[in-house]
Amino acid sequence: MSKPLQKLPVALTSSTHPARLWSPEAEGRVRCHLSPRECNIPEGGVGFCGVRHNRGGELVTLNYGKSVAMTQENIEVEAVFHYAPGASILSLGNIGCMMACDFCHNWQTSQARLARDRDIHVYSSEQIVEYALRHDIKILSWTYNDPVVWHEFVMDTARLARKHGIKNLYKSAFYIGPQAVDELLEVIDIFSLSLKSMDADFYRKHTKGRLEPVLAAIKQVYAASKRPGGPHLELSNLCVTGRNDNIEDAVKTARWMLDHLDAEVPLHYVRFHPDYKYTQVERTDVGFLEAARLAAKAEGLKHVYLGNVLESASINTLCGECGKLLIERRGTLVVSEAASASCSGCGAPSPVVFPWNMDEQGKGGTDDRRPLDGAGRVDEELTTVHRFTDQVSALHIEQAREAQVSFQFLDVSGKSVGARQSSSCTRFLISKPNAQATSVQIAYGKGDVPQIFEVLDRAHFPTTQEQGSDCP
Repeated sequence: MSKPLQKLPVALTSSTHPARLWSPEAEGRVRCHLSPRECNIPEGGVGFCGVRHNRGGELVTLNYGKSVAMTQENIEVEAVFHYAPGASILSLGNIGCMMACDFCHNWQTSQARLARDRDIHVYSSEQIVEYALRHDIKILSWTYNDPVVWHEFVMDTARLARKHGIKNLYKSAFYIGPQAVDELLEVIDIFSLSLKSMDADFYRKHTKGRLEPVLAAIKQVYAASKRPGGPHLELSNLCVTGRNDNIEDAVKTARWMLDHLDAEVPLHYVRFHPDYKYTQVERTDVGFLEAARLAAKAEGLKHVYLGNVLESASINTLCGECGKLLIERRGTLVVSEAASASCSGCGAPSPVVFPWNMDEQGKGGTDDRRPLDGAGRVDEELTTVHRFTDQVSALHIEQAREAQVSFQFLDVSGKSVGARQSSSCTRFLISKPNAQATSVQIAYGKGDVPQIFEVLDRAHFPTTQEQGSDCP
């Protein structure tokens, strides 16, 4: 499918970059092989994604290096529980998408025509890698709208990151062609792949895509994961209220994994929040998610989790053999962990990968996200309090420069909850440590007034500053 070049943000049309994975066609058309759509694009047109453009008979990308603000988060937000628990990641999202889900959580950027210039930043691969190194962040996460659509920049930056010892995480709905998957396997260390449903009609109707290519691409990654040095793989299933939030659909996902992958691959049943064109329903019922998890485990999957749930024993990691607690979590925060290659209870191999020594785990960098005391305390010239609104448990804090910002969670009486922490990243995630935290006090230097964005769910990139803050 192709269409005329639409009216797009100036930032997207200001420069182009040669595309990969395409071939010329008759009459000046080009065939894009990046996604299963195989878009046949006439001169002057763009593919379904809105950002791959036929310019004079050659395919170019309009979104190379054009990202939403890079954001420091932690690996659990990407539905990755069995690799470097608690590790800090640098999340990067782009503009456009190979799909068009009517329930999209990141529609402000996945739909290129709806993107705004003020939300688009231009980065080079070198800038991103240097930033990660400066903040001691050991994982780049390609995420948010969906990284398939900026394949060229992902490949270039991921290669450079690897040269500097930085790993790459790919969070995607994975509507992608086999040749592109082969290329990604050269540079990606961690795949967190979203399987929307096992119903082909669900894909056609609600995502404007097809199920079979997604399944084929997942199997392609799984095969690579079983080879020495292969990537780490986890799957998630977004349970959309009124559409696939039933036990029959949940069990179909588990059975497919057992038939085509194996019982050790983690599965996350993820809670949905109403968004984009599908707002007339409620969030997914947590009781259903708990029941879906039990059903999947009854089928034989060993590691099944809930996503977008703050407090539940079902977000902890247990030994698959004896059930001993290995990783305890609150939401996306790691509370405690047993960083060992084997279970201390039964000696079985741990399902969790620890790629670095614990003192090099990359959990926030030289001065970021660590409790502050004494001489390490930020010069607290100004403070603001943000009160969490209903069902919101995380925020993005954005500032104009790399200045240290500290934050302290508070309960309803104003008493401190958890340790005081800080970050000097220009945008970073903070997550409630428990349900008792009803607000957060943020301290910053004069002239460094932060913007506060409410994060509705993990892997959600908010582009609109929310209400609820006392910021001036």
